[in-house]
Amino acid sequence: MNFKILNKKQSVKILNQIEKQFGISEIKLNYGFLEKKDKIYVITKELDKINYQSMRINNVGLYICKIEKNGIRLSVEGSQMLGKKAKNSITLNEEETREWFKGKDIENKEGKGYIIVKNDKDILGCGRIKDNKLFNYFPKERRIEV
Repeated sequence: MNFKILNKKQSVKILNQIEKQFGISEIKLNYGFLEKKDKIYVITKELDKINYQSMRINNVGLYICKIEKNGIRLSVEGSQMLGKKAKNSITLNEEETREWFKGKDIENKEGKGYIIVKNDKDILGCGRIKDNKLFNYFPKERRIEV
């Protein structure tokens, strides 16, 4: 496998950075962490009981975030797992939510850096605010056409 299994110290460092960046207090995840090309995946800790060296494995785990040069960008699933307690979030109205699902950037938004994007109580994913513009990182394969 082309994955690097992260030790406890490395995992805690990533979780601490997520806590600080998104304003989440004390993340408790009972998972192991893998890294592949700056992407972080969570896995069950029982993976070490499987003899995966003899298998041809392309992917393993759930992709939760990517380490970028200017912070951590959560995936949609990572945002939904960790974003419920996030203080660093923004709520979109119905029209903005439609635009978000189309993959459009949203104008006139306050804040800075990576942020959890919500609509009412639903967590839509993670975006980045720069120069009063919310940049959309919603995956292309999940976007809708209207």
